[in-house]
Amino acid sequence: MEIKDTAESWETVSTRRPFQGAKTAVASDEVRMPDGSVARRDYQVHPGSVCVLALDEAERVLVLSQYRHPVGRRLWELPAGMLDVVGENPLHGAQRELSEEAHVKAADWRVLADFYASPGGSDEAIRIFLARGVSEADGERYSETGSEEADMQLAWVPLPDLVRGVLAGEIGNPGLVTGVLALSAALAGEGGLEKLRPADAPWPARPYEA
Repeated sequence: MEIKDTAESWETVSTRRPFQGAKTAVASDEVRMPDGSVARRDYQVHPGSVCVLALDEAERVLVLSQYRHPVGRRLWELPAGMLDVVGENPLHGAQRELSEEAHVKAADWRVLADFYASPGGSDEAIRIFLARGVSEADGERYSETGSEEADMQLAWVPLPDLVRGVLAGEIGNPGLVTGVLALSAALAGEGGLEKLRPADAPWPARPYEA
């Protein structure tokens, strides 16, 4: 058996959107089950997100500390953001977020991992990029009054320290957890980081124009 996610679509008998926000919505679908019964599935409709694992020459990772109101905690995270424009090239979104949140640019980009944030309750797909050859971004640092980003803290942390934090249950942001563990696996694997997918690799969960 090949262990690989596959596309599949069960019949949607009816659908409605009881909530429509500025960027996300809630869908309520009546779905035909394999036994013929119909079940309701409520979930968040999300445009998708990108994360950036920026790695410097000392194998330190750029992380940001940000307050997250729904969980009532300040979390360490990777620079990240939503794909606000339908069909937006995720690499362009990642480059924008890295510049806006950390005022950093990178010379080398690769796809580190793709995953779904919470597939039982949301269709949000996330792509994590590995960015190397990092340097300070051009121009003035981006700022937005009244945003959560205004209270961010930034740090460059050795990769082993982040892996230890993940395994100790001290770090829980899904992008950071997935990113640091994927990077550790890639570094330990045959061919190392050169075996990672190119930055323009297809993304079936969020098709885009190159």
